[in-house]
Amino acid sequence: MKLNELITEFKIAMSNEEAEVLKKIKGVMPLSEFEDRERFIIESLIRKSLVSKVHKDGSILVIANELSETS
Repeated sequence: MKLNELITEFKIAMSNEEAEVLKKIKGVMPLSEFEDRERFIIESLIRKSLVSKVHKDGSILVIANELSETS
């Protein structure tokens, strides 16, 4: 039996504040564009694999990972 057959729906818990910050991430954006509180929340989203952090030319960029929501 495959994992996909056991789990029909997989959701990652997110607070309202995390959802708001995730909506603000449009494409690849420098982490420096966000305020301190938003950076803290982005670090939480990175741990949840909802956002990826990329180091490029000495700067830190973030990009939202694709979400496959079935709403």
